[in-house]
Amino acid sequence: MTTNFEELLEAFRAFLQFQGTSMARDTAASIDWAMPVRPLEPKTAPCIRHLDRIGDIVPESAQPLVRSLAGNREALCWGQTYTKEDFGLDFLDNYGWVEVFGTRGHFANDEVAGGFLILGPETVYPDHHHEAEEIYIPLTDGTGWRKGEGAFQVRRATELIHHPSNINHAMKTGVEPLLALYLWRGGPLAAKSTITGGMA
Repeated sequence: MTTNFEELLEAFRAFLQFQGTSMARDTAASIDWAMPVRPLEPKTAPCIRHLDRIGDIVPESAQPLVRSLAGNREALCWGQTYTKEDFGLDFLDNYGWVEVFGTRGHFANDEVAGGFLILGPETVYPDHHHEAEEIYIPLTDGTGWRKGEGAFQVRRATELIHHPSNINHAMKTGVEPLLALYLWRGGPLAAKSTITGGMA
């Protein structure tokens, strides 16, 4: 199995540096990108099947990053925070994440975590919260995002979404899958989110 995790890390950094929001650029500038490699055993998840469709619909600016992710999909250690008792088997079949760097990622970093979230089409990620501050940059269009007590708002690809510490948030995909880049900082980087909402 051929892997190029260093290329993936560089594509991640480059994508952040060229985003239109100062928060994305400032975050990229604050990260020490000279991270030691952490050997991890590959672990797959059903959601990676959506990467082929995702590659067809991401904007041109995200193509190098998504190509690198898709090219390494079988070698990466994908995770699922929840179980079928939390949200059911259909959710697990369409949900997964991979941490590129962080306390459990392919590159070791104790200060900030960064990776990707996949949600399949017609999937609800119910309200949840966590201590760490979170930045999301969706790489696909058409997903509804909710924060606090607000309604779902459909966000466009590359639009930065900021979740301060412990604020409830949820996502709901439409006919297309979601791929989103995420960053966690300022809290436990491996903590399980607290569920605060059901599947409706």
